[in-house]
This record gives sequence, structure tokens and C-alpha cells, in this order.
Amino acid sequence: MTQKKDALLYVGPATLFLFLVILVPLGFVAWTSLHTGDSWSFAAYTQLFESVLFRRTLWTTFEISILASLGSLLLGYPVALHLARVSARKRAIYMVLVLIPFWTSILVKSFAFTVLLGRSGMVNTFLSWLAGSPVEVPMLFNRLGVMVGMTNYLVPFVVFPVLASLLAIDRSLYQAAEIMGAKPPRIFFRITLPLSLPGVAAAVLSTTVMSMGFFVIPALLGGRQDVMLSNLVDFYTRETLDWNMASAIGVILLGIVTIAALGVDRLQKFGARPRTAAV
Repeated sequence: MTQKKDALLYVGPATLFLFLVILVPLGFVAWTSLHTGDSWSFAAYTQLFESVLFRRTLWTTFEISILASLGSLLLGYPVALHLARVSARKRAIYMVLVLIPFWTSILVKSFAFTVLLGRSGMVNTFLSWLAGSPVEVPMLFNRLGVMVGMTNYLVPFVVFPVLASLLAIDRSLYQAAEIMGAKPPRIFFRITLPLSLPGVAAAVLSTTVMSMGFFVIPALLGGRQDVMLSNLVDFYTRETLDWNMASAIGVILLGIVTIAALGVDRLQKFGARPRTAAV
């Protein structure tokens, strides 16, 4: 009984706070999506799924989110692999370097990319110097600019779950493989990669979920073909003032993210278990 009172004392205020700042607004959004005038209706959802704009934006959101997640995986997996092989002391220092992007505002970084990737930016200036003639590679206000901005933000979210899976691999497996004469590529493809897949899957799912809610990066670095669901919510709330449609999009996005988050949670629990494998 005393433990229950202590738990209520410590957890109760935080639970009440989360209820007021998260669940109440979410409930109001769901209520707004279903309440039209003085009646309840699914008209906003019906209108959305009949809208070409919504279907195209939904597809673009999935496409950008998955591509950004896979791009982050390609960049983050080698970093996690290196961190798993260095000493604990060096790993702590390198992890601080991985966390540095978190210390800079996503808005500031997006503006910094406009300086780097613009037609007269540092990248095009360097390419012009290499080519000996003016080079203007379009890297802003298109899909490339969105991918650069999103992968820069998402790489740390790939590094840590993959690193956790790599560190959970039994070290004796590597010793046994080396004793049996296995070369490094064989060790990687038969031990490291298969046993790190739960972390990889969790990283891909979690970064995909986060990508679906991105607003600033597509708005600043993307073009007209790179509008995502969050930008569509902004369009309905500020341009057409249609709160029912904006709320319905929010509820649909929340449902997609919730289903994906449940999958991430299951994978993370599975990836945290110590595992063994035969060479």
C-alpha cells in the first residue's frame, strides 16, 4: 500500500501534466475532425480520401520518410559499427560528436543548408573551382535538399539503436569465427549484420515515424512536389481555414505513427536481448 502511495506521489503530477498537455488537445483534435456544425459526421475523412491532393501528399510523405530513413541508415550504420569496435572511453567521446546536431536548432540548420547548397553556395563554388567553369547544380527547393536536411537530423537516431544491437552481440562469436578461419567480410555478413537487424529495423521504423511529422525542412528546403502531411495541415489551417480537414489529417497521421511506434517498441525489446548465432 505504501509503495502504491509513493508511486502515485511521484508519478501522479507527471501523469496529470501529460494528460492536460497531450491527451486533452489530441481529444479536441479528434472531436473537431468529427464535429461539423451541430452534428457528428465523417464528411471530412470522406472528402480527404476523395481528394487527389491528399492522396498525392500522403504518398509523398511515405516516399520522403522511407527514403530519408534509408539514407540515414546508410550513413549511420558505419558510424555505429565503428563505435562498437572502439574502447568505451573513445566511444563516449565519439558519441558526444554524434549528438552535436541535437544542440543546434533545426531551423538554424535549415538556413545553414541554404548557404551551403544554394546556386552560389559553398558546394557549387567548390564544384566550379574543380571544373574550371561555372557550375550550378540545383540542390535546393527540390527532393535533394529535403533529403540532405532530413538525413542530417536523423542519423543520430539510427546510430544509437544499431549500436545497442551491435554491443549486445556475444564477443565470443567473433573469436570463434576467427579461430575457424573466417575472413572479416564473412564475419560481417554471417554474424554482425544478421544479429544487428533488430536494431536496424527499429532505427528504420523510428526514423520513418519521425520523418512523417517533419514540417520545417520540407517547407524551407523542398519544392512544390515535396509537400508533406504536416505542410498540408498548415495549408488547411492558415490558407483555407478548414479546421475539420486539418484535424482529420492530424488524426490519420497520428494513427499511422501510433501503429508504426508499436512495431518499433516490439523490435527494440527484441533487439535488446543477448543473441548468439552459428558461423
